[in-house]
Amino acid sequence: MLEVELQVLKGQESSTDLSIFIAREGVNALRLKVEDLETERSRLEEEKRSLELKLEQVTLQGGDYDPSKTKVLHLSVNPASLAKQQRLEEQAHLREECERLREMVRVLERGGSLPETSEGAASLQSPQEIADLKKQLESAELKNQRLKEVFRTKIQEFRKACYSLTGYQIDMTCENQYRLTSVYAEHREDCLIFKDSRSCGRKMQLLETEFSQTVRDLIDLHLHHQDSIPVFLSAVTLELFSRQTMT
Repeated sequence: MLEVELQVLKGQESSTDLSIFIAREGVNALRLKVEDLETERSRLEEEKRSLELKLEQVTLQGGDYDPSKTKVLHLSVNPASLAKQQRLEEQAHLREECERLREMVRVLERGGSLPETSEGAASLQSPQEIADLKKQLESAELKNQRLKEVFRTKIQEFRKACYSLTGYQIDMTCENQYRLTSVYAEHREDCLIFKDSRSCGRKMQLLETEFSQTVRDLIDLHLHHQDSIPVFLSAVTLELFSRQTMT
């Protein structure tokens, strides 16, 4: 009895092992099937996206036009052609207008007058308005001339005042350069020349002249050491005044 039961138990164990083996094989087969299905699904999704892109491109390009199912109407007066023709006509008209105005400007620049029958002359002011403008222009020119004369007179008065107060006649020889001639100068060519260098970040600079070589000691003292142009000019004035007094 015990041997029979042992044989039965061994048979059941073998059957269980076989069932486990069969179950494992089934699971592996199912896993492979799932992987294949996932791969197929990915491929189908990629094809779907590709087809959607192609469909969108065909739609944008008008590729869905089917001559057998679509009827094209041709208008006797095409709005696009009509607008293009109008634009060309407007451009031609503007070119002619510009050329006519250029010719008017050339005539006026040469001092000529426009014919009364010309379209440009008709668009300008009337003869009375032109006469009024000429009067206003003459009045403005006369006023400008008077201002220039007043300004010139004031400049002369200012220069005379500077000459009387400082003892120096100041003349502008060129841009940013000034010539100073003392009232006590022994010769007309005895002068000092200063150059305005403030645009370069420096102040007035004394340029060398024949007269400046005769006052070297004053230059060293008042310009190099004291750094004062007014004191230097005053010292030169005293020096020249003393020379005349001694003479």
